Amino acid sequence: TVLDLSCNNLISLPSDFCSLMHLVKLDLSKNRLQQLPLDFGRLVNLQHLDLLNNRLVTLPVSFAQLKNLKWLDLKDNPLDPVLAKVAGDCLDEKQCKQAAVKVLQHMKAIQSEQDRQRQRKLQAEREMEKKREAEQRAKEAQERELRKREKAEEKERRRREYDAQKAAKQEVEKKTKKENVQTRKPASSSRPPQPPRHKHSWSRSVLQVLLFALLCVLCTLAACKLTELQHQPLCISVNTLYEDVVAALQNHKTLQNMLQQNSQQ
Repeated sequence: TVLDLSCNNLISLPSDFCSLMHLVKLDLSKNRLQQLPLDFGRLVNLQHLDLLNNRLVTLPVSFAQLKNLKWLDLKDNPLDPVLAKVAGDCLDEKQCKQAAVKVLQHMKAIQSEQDRQRQRKLQAEREMEKKREAEQRAKEAQERELRKREKAEEKERRRREYDAQKAAKQEVEKKTKKENVQTRKPASSSRPPQPPRHKHSWSRSVLQVLLFALLCVLCTLAACKLTELQHQPLCISVNTLYEDVVAALQNHKTLQNMLQQNSQQ
């Protein structure tokens, strides 16, 4: 619980020195210590600390954890002006006790400030991380929007190409159809004019009249040849005309035969 290392020209303390957690009184005066271990605050049971005549400028922040410290002497050290003013002189018991209280308060304030700075730093880092994440999300959203816009533009371009091809195809079909119509027009104009339909009707009527007249003649001839009307004057004339026509046809046939025989000879 008590350790006296004074007057040994010590420059530093080993790293495991702070494991002596049962120390109550420690004398490190009249050495050449330039700094104390960073975890010096682990000596939580320390009540009396003598650091007279060393080369200390500052104390570790963990010094604030020495909550049982009752006596402290920092005279004859090149202390930081603020720390030197807080520690004051340790010329008697009362001043050394006041030095312990004031230095502990000062170190606690420094520790709190460092904690706040650390918190602010962590908060700033978190905000920076959030900002980077937000920027990354915004960038990804922008890239997605850009890809979406490019896809829409590509779709619109394909639609326009399709419409243009369709319009061109329709134009070609329209032009071809027009050319076909123009080609068919001269052909149709070169056709011979169709006779009027009323002419066909007139010819048919004439033919029907002739057939009817022929039928009447045949009927009259048959009546004059086969019935008792053959002795009538009209039938006599008809029969005479019939016999003349027959004789003429026979003579005509006889003449044809003679001509045919002469041509054969």
